[in-house]
Amino acid sequence: MSTPTAEYGMWLMVVVNSLIFIVFAASFTKPKTKLDWRSLSAFSAFIIAMFTEMYGFPFTIYILSGWLQTRFPQVDIFSHDNGHIWQILFGFHGNPHMNPIHLAGNILIFIGMLIVISAWKKLHAAQKQKTLAVEGPYAIVRHPQYCGFILIITGFFMMWPTLLTLVMFPVMIVVYIKLSKKEEELVRKEFSAAYEIYSQKVPAYFPRFGGQRK
Repeated sequence: MSTPTAEYGMWLMVVVNSLIFIVFAASFTKPKTKLDWRSLSAFSAFIIAMFTEMYGFPFTIYILSGWLQTRFPQVDIFSHDNGHIWQILFGFHGNPHMNPIHLAGNILIFIGMLIVISAWKKLHAAQKQKTLAVEGPYAIVRHPQYCGFILIITGFFMMWPTLLTLVMFPVMIVVYIKLSKKEEELVRKEFSAAYEIYSQKVPAYFPRFGGQRK
């Protein structure tokens, strides 16, 4: 059986890429409370797990190597390009970064990052004025930063699915939902009536398109 090639074991790439996205998350969430740190920790764990398999050691490919080599005997499954497992499963040709699933993942990551940045700006401005954030992304959903991070991890999961991130992905969704509810309790206590009115008009996670907001 083939073993991982020199295309992996690039631990500097694991560290650098992980730091880029973790620092991005930290810079726009500016964690202060336990809730903030839990959110950042969950995101960081997912990012590190993904980049570890992308550049460090292809654990998922290794575990599935017997099945993959039987199903696709002509393919070098430990080639880094074929680490983009959709490239093998769907028979995509050419640059794996240009296949439709990978491109869709990139789009989700980009949109998620834009939402996180925009939400942070509106939240920061509202906190300085000691008011409730209700503008920008907060006029569409009540938890845009969590929604943004969910889009980011969804995009990454689409680009480079692994067994570990397959387990972590639904867990992180549950974690983000629980954190958002705890955060909402704190904001509700601080702004009471104003938040009640706001929460009746704006949905928690999924935008309402068309019709009047309730």
